[in-house]
Amino acid sequence: AELPLIVRITPFSEPTGLDATLEAMGLQRFDDTRVMVLEDLSNIVPPSLPASLSIQPVGLEAFAQRVGALRGSPLAQRQAHGQRLAHSPIPFQAFEMKLDGEVVACGQFAQEADLVGLYDIFTAEAARGQGHASRLCAQLLVEAHCRGARHAYLQVDGDNHPARSIYHRLGFGDGYAYHYRSRDPSIA
Repeated sequence: AELPLIVRITPFSEPTGLDATLEAMGLQRFDDTRVMVLEDLSNIVPPSLPASLSIQPVGLEAFAQRVGALRGSPLAQRQAHGQRLAHSPIPFQAFEMKLDGEVVACGQFAQEADLVGLYDIFTAEAARGQGHASRLCAQLLVEAHCRGARHAYLQVDGDNHPARSIYHRLGFGDGYAYHYRSRDPSIA
């Protein structure tokens, strides 16, 4: 297929020492990521929302457009995101948060049995630092718990300290870290 080699390294990668071997071969490390877990959703409290703030479900195609617009993603990437969500074997539930009618944050979850994963949690740059992501995540977790979820997980960049702080306050802890290696990380 003539695709570049990209290797994902987790604590479970085999053989032992694979990461060091790839480093010695000149493959560069990039995209340090944390998988965070929350063992018990029963302690999550529904967020209190001021009258100017609302959280509502949104269709997957519309969600892909909204979160993509917040990120500044090109139209083709937004459309591809929507298609991936629509064809996922695990159903996603997407939500948007509006402040005075304007979308300020988005997020979604995928639930399988009693396990829920949070995805695409994103707050508009101008709306950050106001507690929107905390409220949105709490609402997503409450919604999933009402649907039978007992445990949660998410993935976040290792150096995204503001997001990691929010997740820690919600009760998430680091499950494990992973990263990638490639000769040219810019291709990823």
